[in-house]
Amino acid sequence: MPKHAIPGLDRLTLTHKLSAAGVATAGAAALVFGLVPGADAGQSTDQAAAQQAQPVTFRAVTTAAQTQQATIAQQADASTKAGRAEAAVAKKKADVAKAKAEKAADERAATKTASRSAARTMVPVAATAPAAKTYANNLDGWIRESLDIMAKKGIPGSYEGIHRNIIRESAGNPQAINNWDINAINGVPSKGLLQVIAPTFQAYHVEGTSWDAYDPVANITAACNYAADKYGSMDNVNSAY
Repeated sequence: MPKHAIPGLDRLTLTHKLSAAGVATAGAAALVFGLVPGADAGQSTDQAAAQQAQPVTFRAVTTAAQTQQATIAQQADASTKAGRAEAAVAKKKADVAKAKAEKAADERAATKTASRSAARTMVPVAATAPAAKTYANNLDGWIRESLDIMAKKGIPGSYEGIHRNIIRESAGNPQAINNWDINAINGVPSKGLLQVIAPTFQAYHVEGTSWDAYDPVANITAACNYAADKYGSMDNVNSAY
């Protein structure tokens, strides 16, 4: 057996050697605990390593959560931008529709104003052009038309006086003719509603009426003109005249 450099080391017993080995091992363990950050004196090396790994896992989870939040924020921002774009398009369409509606309303108002103006311009023209008066084609209509003509010419007479003499002379027959009295014998028979002979009809014919002695209105008007000259009015005639 070789001699040791340390005197007396060869004289160490087995118990002494085991004790020395234990001290060495304990020193190495203490050195390891001292190198592991945050390791307590009562913790093992594995426990200390596990504690040191935990922050790494937390940082990974935190990073994933931040990434998810960022993605959500980006999606929300994109949605907001899309919503703003849609709102802008909708507003533009609404503005265009409003402008068209206002233009159409202005055009309708202008057309309506022009129509009212045209209507007001035409009213006086219509007022100065009354519809022509019409008369029934019967005894009543003939007498009324004759009275209107007589009024314009200043010939006196009334509806009652004319009607009364017509019934006596012709019974209201505009084609009546007398072929038996002295006038007929002389070749100028009395004709029409008021039995007027041709010379009298021609002498007292009223302008604007027919030259036909059988025409009801012309016959009445000429007879009333003659009666006004001879008797003052047809109203004063109560027998043959």
